[in-house]
Amino acid sequence: MRVDLFDFDLPTERIALRPARPRDAAKLLVVEGDAPFADRIVRDLPAVLRKGDVLVFNDTRVIPAQLEGRRGDARIGATLHKRIDLRRWQAFVRNAKRLREGDRVEFPADVTAIAEERLPDGSFILTFEGEEPVEVLLERAGRMPLPPYIAGKRETDEADRSDYQTMFADKDGAVAAPTAALHFTPDLIAALDAAGVGRETLTLHVGAGTFLPVKADDTEDHAMHAEWGRIDTATAERLNAARGAGGRVISVGTTSLRLLESATGKDGVIRPFEGDTSIFITPGYRFRAIDGLMTNFHLPKSTLFMLVSALMGLDKMQAVYAHAIANDYRFYSYGDGSLLIP
Repeated sequence: MRVDLFDFDLPTERIALRPARPRDAAKLLVVEGDAPFADRIVRDLPAVLRKGDVLVFNDTRVIPAQLEGRRGDARIGATLHKRIDLRRWQAFVRNAKRLREGDRVEFPADVTAIAEERLPDGSFILTFEGEEPVEVLLERAGRMPLPPYIAGKRETDEADRSDYQTMFADKDGAVAAPTAALHFTPDLIAALDAAGVGRETLTLHVGAGTFLPVKADDTEDHAMHAEWGRIDTATAERLNAARGAGGRVISVGTTSLRLLESATGKDGVIRPFEGDTSIFITPGYRFRAIDGLMTNFHLPKSTLFMLVSALMGLDKMQAVYAHAIANDYRFYSYGDGSLLIP
């Protein structure tokens, strides 16, 4: 499909630079079948969902993956993207023309890395020196990797260390937050428990590739970056049982959705999964694992807007976004949410 079909005009003032406080006070646009759009708030979820529904969260934890350093007199910026092994990470590099294979980059707090290899897409494999775990080095030298549409408008600060982390964050490895889950609070979870709404967790370490623009003119020419994920056997079995009992599996975020769909066969059975996925969902895709999606509002011409258009239909999603813009919904990572049920 032509990428320009997924374009829309978004006023810059609709881009949220800080999250709602409290988190579950964010707006929630409920879009279910052919029913009229419903303007709610996230705190209304227990009344919107059904007993027996299951919400699926991503328990990845965002690491301080943004680094600013020097190679000689050249300033080098690095955003870690994907772990290769204990000491090596794939990274997108700013000012990459000043970096050659074998160069040492010096970051703050005595953290150094060797530019081991330049990859075909222009990114580098960085090998961190020393004996300390890389996560410890990043806590010392790195910053939270806010998306460019936020970082370009304000400095990252200490508040982002907690704001850009979900309450489910447990397993280190993401360089972008699964932002739909940022709206959840312990009080909301307690209310969902009382309403009989279940929850499960999986792990997908979100990469910086999620922010990359689609530069191709046609969706068939766009290559997705791979991300590592895991669904264990017990979780898969419980999700299959919930669907078998008539409950709906509702993914909280596109990251959970992409992993669930990667783990599900044509028979609709969710199976254990561990490994990389580069699934790219566009209109025409037949969903196998999920019955609904809670997600934020995404960028024009992005892979994520293509995904929600695959779920609900392109015309419907253009109408949804027009409604959101007209009714002062806040967009992107720190913005408001939508509940999409075909």
